[in-house]
Amino acid sequence: MASRSFANLLDLAGGDFPHSPRILPRVTTVPGIISDLDGYSNNDVDSDVSSSGCQERKIIVANMLPLQAKRDTETAKWCFSLDEDSILLQLKDGFSSDTEVIYVGSLKVEIDVSEQEEVAQKLLEDFNCVPTFLPHELQKKFYLGFCKQQLWPLFHYMLPMFPDHGDRFDRSLWQAYVSANKIFADKVMEIINPDDDFVWVHDYHLMVLPTFLRKRYNRVKLGFFLHSPFPSSEIYRTLPVRDEILRGLLNSDLIGFHTFDYARHFLSCCSRMLGLDYESKRGHIGLDYFGRTVYIKILPVGIHMGRLESVLNLPSTSAKIKEIEEEFKGRKVILGVDDMDIFKGISLKLLAVEQLLQQNPDLQGKIVLVQIVNPARGLGKDVQEAKKETYLIAQRINDTYGSKHYLPVILIDRPVPRFEKSAYYAVAECCIVNAVRDGMNLVPYKYVVCRQGTTQLDKSLNRKSDSHRTSVLVVSEFIGCSPSLSGAIRVNPWDIDAVADALNLAITMCDSEKQLRHEKHYRYVSSHDVAYWARSFMQDLERACIDHYTKRCWGIGLGLGFRVVSLTPGFRKLSIDHIVSAYKRTNRRAIFLDYDGTVVPHSSINKIPSSEVISVLNTLCNDAKNNVFIVSGRGRDSLSEWFASCKMLGLAAEHGYFLRWNRDSEWESSHLSADLDWKNIVEPIMTLYTETTDGSNIEIKKSALVWHHQDADPDFGSCQAKELLDHLESVLANEPAVVKRGQHIVEVKPQGISKGLVAEKVLSTLVNGGNPPDFVMCIGDDRSDEDMFESILRTVSCPSLPVAPEIFACTVGRKPSKAKYYLDDTADVVKLLQGFASASIPKPKHLAQFQVSFESTV
Repeated sequence: MASRSFANLLDLAGGDFPHSPRILPRVTTVPGIISDLDGYSNNDVDSDVSSSGCQERKIIVANMLPLQAKRDTETAKWCFSLDEDSILLQLKDGFSSDTEVIYVGSLKVEIDVSEQEEVAQKLLEDFNCVPTFLPHELQKKFYLGFCKQQLWPLFHYMLPMFPDHGDRFDRSLWQAYVSANKIFADKVMEIINPDDDFVWVHDYHLMVLPTFLRKRYNRVKLGFFLHSPFPSSEIYRTLPVRDEILRGLLNSDLIGFHTFDYARHFLSCCSRMLGLDYESKRGHIGLDYFGRTVYIKILPVGIHMGRLESVLNLPSTSAKIKEIEEEFKGRKVILGVDDMDIFKGISLKLLAVEQLLQQNPDLQGKIVLVQIVNPARGLGKDVQEAKKETYLIAQRINDTYGSKHYLPVILIDRPVPRFEKSAYYAVAECCIVNAVRDGMNLVPYKYVVCRQGTTQLDKSLNRKSDSHRTSVLVVSEFIGCSPSLSGAIRVNPWDIDAVADALNLAITMCDSEKQLRHEKHYRYVSSHDVAYWARSFMQDLERACIDHYTKRCWGIGLGLGFRVVSLTPGFRKLSIDHIVSAYKRTNRRAIFLDYDGTVVPHSSINKIPSSEVISVLNTLCNDAKNNVFIVSGRGRDSLSEWFASCKMLGLAAEHGYFLRWNRDSEWESSHLSADLDWKNIVEPIMTLYTETTDGSNIEIKKSALVWHHQDADPDFGSCQAKELLDHLESVLANEPAVVKRGQHIVEVKPQGISKGLVAEKVLSTLVNGGNPPDFVMCIGDDRSDEDMFESILRTVSCPSLPVAPEIFACTVGRKPSKAKYYLDDTADVVKLLQGFASASIPKPKHLAQFQVSFESTV
């Protein structure tokens, strides 16, 4: 069934929604195209703009700008101010003082079309902000529709199994999502200086935006950070547009996550759905994506210490602390601060408190849970149901265990100012975050800092500044900050008994242990603040982009499948006319061809060469000027059978362990390693891994053993392959064998055997026989063929050659390679060989004479 995904991204982005007006002047002033490094400009759509300034700039792109907006009641004009609590604003502290930061995003209010130009100019001049004015209907479908009703629940592990518990996938909402991302990208393009600026995109609202920017500027320096969880592949794969979003993220240079779990889920999705491999490169996890390395960053965001401490220093904060201490005198305060939504686990928290009071009657009247409920970010039925359940449970607890002068649960369901919230943090003996799923959650960090206090706060409270500080955290194991809080009591929020026990432990813990836990947390929180997070991310982004201009870029793919192929500057597509011309003017030729993936497609079920391939090979072999070899990893029996009709064709089997010069000659085995006793060690080990890895199998060759796992579970197969590789390397340390890992295989073969040795042997034989080649061509498609490319390229500097031959090393497919040339696929390879064959077929004598006569006339 054909995919219903939109093929043309621009058509999709257009939809029925108007694009935002281009009202801002471009920052760059000199448009131009990057000079082509090797003289070939076809297929390279990169049109970056040359730099016009030297100041370092960072462009921060997010759904909402870090601004507050309200109308002046007298003038009716819009008034704007910076939102000091926005992480986007606070991250500037991680950049150097001479860095200019520009923000791109939407406003929290709707601006009339007639006012948009004036507001945009004001925001740019006063706040370095570039607003994206989304039409009302588009904004509704984009944010409230696709983001909040489809992406957000899915990323928090909520599947729309039933219409009453989540909205089913709606393609019109997806169209709105892409359209909105396109408008955001357009705004970035208006202001970007692509040679110098770094772009940092934030969160799940803008996951396909990187595709638009990468399509316009192939070498854009682009980072993305996801502030929500990334679900496991079993959940994520249910999203109908899963590939489009993954490819959008992969058009970034660096992708950041709060925890390793989120990163692991993303990498697993890339492996299972896109077939991509990843590895750790000097401590950095990298995905190879069409020649580009997409790096993965794992670092939780921090808080702004200065901002929080300034609130603690306010007189209103110390006054509120005294008021709260007086109100709850003689009682221990347990604090919860959460948004009202179904994932924050407020009702589960209340049930745990109910269980605690039921199991410990002595605690009745001595503890109180203060639950601050932040305003809900959505208005859906799920929010209303969660709120109703919370109030019912709280009422039940208070009715059962409360009294006239004591309420065990206090719900504060109103906007709570910062100073009041900080006061509750400072007073609480314990803070509990019981969310069933949350991307990060900074409440525990804020609690730790407020419990530490400040010198000024100590003075206001008449507290000794050198007194020991304590704090206890009870945190869900399903929130992003949990791994970084090693001193917290971690709980499964669904286990009511365990949470109740954790709360009991927290309030009965001795002060010395509370102090140790607090000090450990405070050291981490104070040193890993938001500035540290931003600085670390940007340093890794700079590292990820350092090779941008040392490689040549091609933009390929339509719509949301667009990606950039990044290769070395000298790499180019092999011109068939050019190489056929060289073929015609040379007299002694050596041609080396890989088999699978080169003359026969990998996707072909029937691996027997076609009659077309046999015919063209016979024509080439019948030319006395040619020495043609098939160099394959396959066994000699298969190759002998398949090419029985090719009398003069040379064959190299099992990567060159066996070599035959033509059909009538005997197979020669390599003299490098006649000892194959190591196979008795390897086969039982591979058998063990085959038995424990469903979908794997062993291929037994004369000289090698290969373990295949292409039909196994991608993650488990890859894990087992790594383990098998380590296992075999350790047991074969003193054996004449090497272990190599390829695409879905682990292979053990004799030391010194490679396709490169085949090329060296054939070329040296020709030279020693007095027939040095003046034309050498090698075509292959995988890692084993790289040895051949390297070998024939060394012949250029060989002193035994009277004249350096014309060399053509060519890989199949655009990918990083030691070859200088590439062909797109096996069809191109066959077409090239047919061009050679046509040049090798002798022309009838009268036609040859006519051609000579015609050329002399011309």
